[in-house]
Amino acid sequence: MTTGGETGTSGRPRFELRAWIFIALVSLVVVAVNASSDFLEMQRAGLDFEWWEPVAWEITSAIVIIAMAPLIGLAVRRWPPTRDNFIRPGLIHFGLTIPFAIVHVAGIYAMRNAIYWLGDAHYGFFDDGMALVLFYEWRKDVLSYAVIAATYWIFQYIAERRQVAAAPTPTDQRIEVRDGGAAVFLAPAEIAHVEAAGNYVEFHAGGRTHLVRGTLASWETRLMARGFVRAHRSRLVNRARIAAIKPTPSGDIEITLDDGRVLAGSRRYREALETR
Repeated sequence: MTTGGETGTSGRPRFELRAWIFIALVSLVVVAVNASSDFLEMQRAGLDFEWWEPVAWEITSAIVIIAMAPLIGLAVRRWPPTRDNFIRPGLIHFGLTIPFAIVHVAGIYAMRNAIYWLGDAHYGFFDDGMALVLFYEWRKDVLSYAVIAATYWIFQYIAERRQVAAAPTPTDQRIEVRDGGAAVFLAPAEIAHVEAAGNYVEFHAGGRTHLVRGTLASWETRLMARGFVRAHRSRLVNRARIAAIKPTPSGDIEITLDDGRVLAGSRRYREALETR
């Protein structure tokens, strides 16, 4: 079993290209809907405008957003939100909406000014004040960033599940992990427990710790068939290595392994540990 995903000729996962194409197609639909809505609303309000103006507004916005979408996909791959760790990645992505909005505003401002110059017209983007316009655009860009990030996350989730489902049952039961630049093959019986460590996962096997890039949630899917059970939101335990499970005064549990190590477990996983 490998940690790698389905990749294209550039080394990037194919799901990212599929997600980008999906985002681009949806953006074209949004352009058509928003441009026609802007045109009708401005016409009903009796405003003096050129027919091409709402089209230019929506197309320039879509071009910048589509161009930046792969960067959001890269950020999602770098800081993936999981059920084990979603607060820190969430705050990072929220912070990234600020440079996203700044680049978006700068891009549409430059392109629209060029279009209005060609049309011998004036574009008063900042007529209401730069701070107000930036705040207004940032509010919308937070939603755009969230939708794009969610799209990449969903495509990645589906790709990982398909990869696991399509993988043939290996005759070699060892688990391949990438520790730095080396491929290490571990027998399931060697692995005592697996723990989340930020954007990495620690495999504790044979008195050594192997640091592997990935998420605990993705490894849980792969290791369940090998007898591993969730014991804590940040820890999986090899059930065959459990010697005893003892409740603590707080209501949680202590898990004693066959080598004498004691691990903390959560009460919410106690039943699964004892009945599987």
